[in-house]
Amino acid sequence: MQATTAASQVKDFIPMSKLWIALSLLFLVFTGCKDTGINPYIPDVPVNIQINVSSLQYPELRQDGGYVYLEGGYKGILLVRQNANLYTAFERACPYDPTAPCSQVEVDQSNLFIVDTCCGSQFNFQGNVMAGPATYGLKQYQTTMSGSILYILN
Repeated sequence: MQATTAASQVKDFIPMSKLWIALSLLFLVFTGCKDTGINPYIPDVPVNIQINVSSLQYPELRQDGGYVYLEGGYKGILLVRQNANLYTAFERACPYDPTAPCSQVEVDQSNLFIVDTCCGSQFNFQGNVMAGPATYGLKQYQTTMSGSILYILN
C-alpha cells in the first residue's frame, strides 16, 4: 500500500508542476508586455528641479488648474497645480514626434486642454491623449512636496 501512495503522489505532483509553470509564464508575458503609455522615443535627460510654489515668481500656482512653463527636461516642463498638495510635471515634447523642431505642447488658449500646434494632438491636464495623431500620453516627471518646496525629478 505504501508504494501505491507514493506513485499516486508523483502522478498528482506532475500536473500541478505543469500548471505552476504555465501560470508563471503567463504572468511574465502579461507583465513584460505592459504598455506604460509613455513614448519610448522621448530622450531621457536628467531632471532635478526645486521651486518654491509660494514664491511671487509663480502666482499662477496659487490656484487649482494654474500652470507654469519651466526650463528643464528635453523640451521644457509644463507644471500644473491639480490641488494644493498635488502638482503634475509634464515633458513639453509631444509624444507623437518628439524630435520635430516644432513639437512642443502648451496649454490651449481656452485653458481646457494641452495641445501641440505642430501635429494637432490634444491632451487633458492628467497628460492623457484626447485627440491624435498622438497615441502616447505626455511623459510625466515625479513631483514631491516638502513644505512649500516642490521637487521635480526623474
